[in-house]
Amino acid sequence: MSDLNKPVIVLVRPQLGENIGKAARAMLNFGLTELRLVSPRDGWPNPSAGPAASGADIVLEQAKVYATTAEAVADCAYVHATTVRKRGVTKPVIGADEAGRQVHTLAGRHAIIFGPERSGLETEDVALARNILTIPINPEFASLNLAQAVILVSYEWSRIGREIAGGDAVLVQPTLEDTLPPAPQEELEGLIAHFEQMLEPRDYFLPEGRAEATRRTLRGVLTKPGWNHLEVRTLRGVLTTLARTIRH
Repeated sequence: MSDLNKPVIVLVRPQLGENIGKAARAMLNFGLTELRLVSPRDGWPNPSAGPAASGADIVLEQAKVYATTAEAVADCAYVHATTVRKRGVTKPVIGADEAGRQVHTLAGRHAIIFGPERSGLETEDVALARNILTIPINPEFASLNLAQAVILVSYEWSRIGREIAGGDAVLVQPTLEDTLPPAPQEELEGLIAHFEQMLEPRDYFLPEGRAEATRRTLRGVLTKPGWNHLEVRTLRGVLTTLARTIRH
């Protein structure tokens, strides 16, 4: 099974080692092994994670730790944020089945990010995503723990993969002719920073009280198209040329 078919599971600021272990167990049940941790509260490695993983040691041993969510998804073309509400960020909302289908059919690395057990993802985390991934649950008892969320998403990814491949066939990354995958998040962040660098001296983000909302809207506009790396490079060139013209 090609690594490009497998989403990266990112746990953002997880609080308990036991929950990290249970999430790792849920991942390996469906063949997922790449786990990334963003600023785990109790540090890493965590002695409580191993017993809770019940044998999913390969996932824990290979887990990587990052200081920020942006760093954890920098090499990913698609980021899906699991959250129960939009939190003021306008993004396409999809279910776990559609997320699984996108992982199998859209070329490029995919990351699925999960928030802390108590508070969920912050607006800044969700702003990095192309999609908001929501799992419909009983509104009268909307209590879903971290491992449950991971196993639901992992299961749908596995189910959709078998559906596309037919039965138990080995999954391969679909070939998209003449279509480049979206640029990695790192390149997109560079483009957004370039825009902000040019707009800041021209008072685009004033008044200050609206600056954060304006930056978020700008990020949304630049994130939605899913530009590939050549398109991002072209836009960066346009901005550089405009800046040079203005100076002259």
